Amino acid sequence: MSQHRNITRVDDDLKGTHAWIVTVQRQGNKVIRPFSDGTYGGKKEALAAAIAHRDSLLASHSPFEHQIWVRSRLRRNNTSGVPGVGRYEVFINRKAKHRTAIWLAMWDDEQGRRRTRKFSVSLYGERQAKELAIAERERQLHRVCALKGADSANPAPPAPSANADWLARSQVTVWHPCTQMRHHAQTGSPEHLPLLPIARGQGAWLVDFDDRRYLDGISSWWTNLFGHANPRINAALRAQLKSLEHVMLAGCTHQPVIELSERLAALTGGALGHAFYASDGASAIEIALKMSFHYWRNAGHPEKAEFLCLAGAYHGETVGALAVTDVAIFRDAYAPLTYAATHVLPSPDARLAEAGETPADAARRAAGALEQHLQEHGERTAALIVEPLVQGAAGMVMHDPEYLRLARALCDRHEVHLICDEIAVGCGRTGTFFAHEQAGIRPDLLCLSKGISGGYLPLSVVLCRDAIFDAFLDDSTARAFLHSHSYTGNPLACRAALATLDIFADDDVLTANRLRAQQIAAALQPLAAHPQVRHPRQRGMIAAFDVATDDPHFSRRFYRAALDNEALLRPIGNTVYWMPPYVVDAGEIAHLGAATARALEIALA
Repeated sequence: MSQHRNITRVDDDLKGTHAWIVTVQRQGNKVIRPFSDGTYGGKKEALAAAIAHRDSLLASHSPFEHQIWVRSRLRRNNTSGVPGVGRYEVFINRKAKHRTAIWLAMWDDEQGRRRTRKFSVSLYGERQAKELAIAERERQLHRVCALKGADSANPAPPAPSANADWLARSQVTVWHPCTQMRHHAQTGSPEHLPLLPIARGQGAWLVDFDDRRYLDGISSWWTNLFGHANPRINAALRAQLKSLEHVMLAGCTHQPVIELSERLAALTGGALGHAFYASDGASAIEIALKMSFHYWRNAGHPEKAEFLCLAGAYHGETVGALAVTDVAIFRDAYAPLTYAATHVLPSPDARLAEAGETPADAARRAAGALEQHLQEHGERTAALIVEPLVQGAAGMVMHDPEYLRLARALCDRHEVHLICDEIAVGCGRTGTFFAHEQAGIRPDLLCLSKGISGGYLPLSVVLCRDAIFDAFLDDSTARAFLHSHSYTGNPLACRAALATLDIFADDDVLTANRLRAQQIAAALQPLAAHPQVRHPRQRGMIAAFDVATDDPHFSRRFYRAALDNEALLRPIGNTVYWMPPYVVDAGEIAHLGAATARALEIALA
């Protein structure tokens, strides 16, 4: 037994049960929830969780948590046209002085007991609350009918979609990123972009609320490395939660951020010995640009204040990152806000190789343009920023490592920083842990994000050379790098990153990925023979091809067709690409190839 109200203790050594049990009366029924010692890390921790849960239930007056006193209603307006669904104005509880409007769904469960669920007008709005109540009653009636076993003469009605509730609620309140929200609702339009309500993930698969699954062929925007709900990363996060969830990194430090910084520096051979943390890729780019700009000022060269980027470059959507982004749809609307001292240079895109040229020749030609610019403007240039080997948002534009070798030499000659943006292409995506390693170089500043936490938590990091760090050491605070984020170096995110690095080391992931890359190449080969496929290409675990079509809606048609074939694939314009997690097996890669082939035929029909 327990001295805590509504909480009892169960210890059954024979069954291995050791838990605190919370029991609270709700809507005339007992609601019971156990808190086991094993799940919460000990008897004391489980009790604390049980007490917090009990207190939240007892303190809550939400219509979702406690009975609404329907007998206190003023009036009932059954304007839904559906039996068992009505509109009420009620008191939320006995002590409330003001009434609230709800839509109430009512049904009898499989044992004949009356059940209800309430949808607050103030929470959802009038129309949405009504629609949710109707959908809930239909769903419950179908469930009860199925449990009771309808006969052939009275078959169960078709099961309503469990996705519908979540889709409707999301579109009312959530502003989704990088999306024209109207396209989610225009189901009959060629621009229609279906919104996926995801209930859970497992390995390389995502599963919606109707239990339909989709192979995550793009690693959830290039973030997930070792599958959804990875047990080792999960375990690492549970362990970290027992000791420290967060502390500010200004004036404090902690074990996960120290260990992660040490391990990342070691992965660069000590060349990039200092780590500065943020929470997303664009923030890392802002940090790198500011570090370079401020370095030259501290070094006595304030005139070095201009930046160089490549044609088609994408480095993020914050204002500073947009200044070095050359993708019009992201940049143009905010161009007046961006830093003007940026120059766009030719891309070493291998597709630009002329007849008789190799990708390395195309890289050398682009490096020649860089050389000419630095000869004329090197004294004013702070840094060149590149996405090594693959320019993602430009359409998986791939280039030969020769460009990086030549760019490194030119930056050294003209005293210009080289910033490698490996937010998307780092952490093994291109076949080496860092993409720049394939050129045998090191940058001055390296930006990482996305996969660094295994796709679990927002985390980004800028690694820099010691010389850059040293330039900020001074008695004057004005010469310090005064940049910060509230969640800089969050312990949970750092712990996820450490678990990710452990998996790389323990499983020899880069070696295993070579076999996966061969399987991806084999799956890509039949698609390369399609008459409208152009420039099939691959770099490590990234594969892509362009589609020759004038259809402005190709990408949406393909996306919808891929979903119908259980694959999540989002073309970039006319470029179809794969970037799956590192846990896909041969069968899943074959599924990806087959789903892509079917989606291509449907989209081009």
